[in-house]
Amino acid sequence: MAATRLRIGTRKSTMALAQTEEIARRLAAAVPGLDVEIVKFETTGDSDQTSKLLQHGGKGGAFVAEIRDAVRSGKLHAAMHSLKDMPGNEDTPGLVIGATLTRDPPGDVLVLRPGVSIEEFRRSRGKGFKIGTNAVRRAAYARRLFPHVEVIHYRGAADTRVRKLDHLEKQRLPGGGEAGPADALIMARSGLERVGLAGRIAFEFSVQEMLPAVGQGIVAVECAALDWPTRGILAAVDDAAAHRSADAEREVLWVLNGHCNSPIAGFSTIEGAQMTLTASVLDEAGGLFIEASRSGPADRPRELGRAVGLELLQKGAAAIIERSRPV
Repeated sequence: MAATRLRIGTRKSTMALAQTEEIARRLAAAVPGLDVEIVKFETTGDSDQTSKLLQHGGKGGAFVAEIRDAVRSGKLHAAMHSLKDMPGNEDTPGLVIGATLTRDPPGDVLVLRPGVSIEEFRRSRGKGFKIGTNAVRRAAYARRLFPHVEVIHYRGAADTRVRKLDHLEKQRLPGGGEAGPADALIMARSGLERVGLAGRIAFEFSVQEMLPAVGQGIVAVECAALDWPTRGILAAVDDAAAHRSADAEREVLWVLNGHCNSPIAGFSTIEGAQMTLTASVLDEAGGLFIEASRSGPADRPRELGRAVGLELLQKGAAAIIERSRPV
């Protein structure tokens, strides 16, 4: 590969393109003379916005697999992913995360349809409200925080979901039928910011209320493990703290052998030379809840992730995960 050219694959969604364009800007600033070409993919998860992601092999099959194949075949030098979309419980032969950008705000937020106020939502504690989300983790936390709320299956790119909310559109359900319209959505703050809709945030959940998904807010760039020229280029924009957080949080997924239907959360922070990692496992109804938190050296993130994952297993996480596994 010529050192002055880099082909990066990405999804066609507004948010994915914004993330990839940010990578391109940073690479161009860090590597003078580099020509970055963005190659757009319409993945299975983008073209089918009705089915549950499980039907396509989870987020990995829906949003990642096709772009990864293009990297493996040599059609691309690298691929952009939202880290939370990358499976962490399986090997990725021949591929490696070459760079992670500085972590965006990792939390989840509540977006309300026009005409509904946060005061009204608080007074009712969610009773009579329909909250839309596709993430089993968010659904589980929503049911835990608001036992009387109705959670409905809600898919689409970030800007598409907000448009559907505003226009009171019903959501087609997997297998037929419709749900909604929704009164509110639970979404990632970083995603709304990427598509210019941060002004729609009505309430932000603290990480204590709703622990983020593993890797939420981290943009990852994946490349071939043996493509050393590309790895050298990507290293110029790698954020060491975000990379360590990614390693620690994804190690939890590896230890738990979680799947896309498992409500698993994990989030780490770094202060000086110390990292603190908290992870949780819930059942989809939000009734069963296990959490573990530990601190350790920031330069040994995988060891910390392994310790937290093992503690969760000791507390009974395996049984919760097994019950959520598709038959």
